[in-house]
Amino acid sequence: MTYDVNKIRAHFPALNTGLAYFDGPGGSQVPDVVGAAIAAAITRPISNRNVNTESEKNAEELVLGFRKAVADLIDVDPRGVVYGRSWTQLSYDFSRALAKNWGPGDEIVVSRLDHDSNVRPWIQAAEAVGATVRWAEFDVATSELTVAAVEAVLSPKTKLVALTGAGNTIGTRPDLKAIGAAVHKVGALFYVDGVHLTPHSAISVKEIGADFFGFSFYKLMGPHCSALAASPALLETLNNDKLLPATNVVPERFEFGTLPYELMAGCIAAVDFIADMAPGNATTRREKIVNSMNALEKYEDGLFEYLESQIKALPGVTTYGHAKHRTPTMYFSFAGHDSVGIYKAMAEKKVTIGASNFYALEVSRKLGLGDAGALRAGLAPYSTKEDVDRLIAGLKELIA
Repeated sequence: MTYDVNKIRAHFPALNTGLAYFDGPGGSQVPDVVGAAIAAAITRPISNRNVNTESEKNAEELVLGFRKAVADLIDVDPRGVVYGRSWTQLSYDFSRALAKNWGPGDEIVVSRLDHDSNVRPWIQAAEAVGATVRWAEFDVATSELTVAAVEAVLSPKTKLVALTGAGNTIGTRPDLKAIGAAVHKVGALFYVDGVHLTPHSAISVKEIGADFFGFSFYKLMGPHCSALAASPALLETLNNDKLLPATNVVPERFEFGTLPYELMAGCIAAVDFIADMAPGNATTRREKIVNSMNALEKYEDGLFEYLESQIKALPGVTTYGHAKHRTPTMYFSFAGHDSVGIYKAMAEKKVTIGASNFYALEVSRKLGLGDAGALRAGLAPYSTKEDVDRLIAGLKELIA
């Protein structure tokens, strides 16, 4: 089971620009097969879903194909897969639905490690019904968010714990399985933001034990949309605001208006592309996905070791991610240099990094970076050592 990065790169037209992309944590580039699938879906007969006309059947096929693709990707029941415009939209929708069962005395746990899309919706939903918000803290020195840190804020009053699978700036990967067990021990629900984790690791929601798990396809070589998965039985217990004629069937209960069938086609193509990156001797799509993601993770870990060593060797640098288990993401700054200025200068060198808090506002503030944040460079399936060398050469020149 080998990972051939050059074979992968051949499918990305955006790489022909000569750019070196380190902005994958904010959104990946898209392979040709995804674009072709979107174009084919939107130009063939298409209409609202049903099973009579050709156009209706095409729409129905894409919706069911989308749910099955997500199910194979993250190991869930396709009947519990909900389409969303974005992860932020999904979190707001589900926070409002879940909050219908909360009230004064109930407690909701969020973490300082998370992107704000898995923080603010829960805080605002809790405030609206008089529930209490408690914070799980990560350790600045180690960058770890431990099981003990979560257990410290759990109680019999806890209704839900919202936690990221990986910090989108400092890369920390909490022990989700152990934390989930602790959450369930007090009878609470476990809501996991997998947006930054899913592009870098084989995911099994069944093994993690998350009650809700979701991710964004545009971080995963797909179009700009998201998905959330939960057990159909759990979704049946939730009621949300919806139009009166709209179906109350799960998972359609949580999807509003006509679905973007062409984007769903792109998502299916993205999952198929992932399955074929390094499938080995696997036969089912799920098995191929696991093999490919394991090969990718091994490849990225090796390249990240090189990236991290090169950045840490630069003069005046401060790095902010130190967890033992993390995604291939560097968050860093240089003494005496403005991060935004470096980001803009690197763009002129055709190297894409970023400078921001990247919506991980609580992380940035806790690290002492305020709302401005720092520089971020992350790896993607098409990253190479040559890309890293271009990044390091550019940074050396700018800080000299």
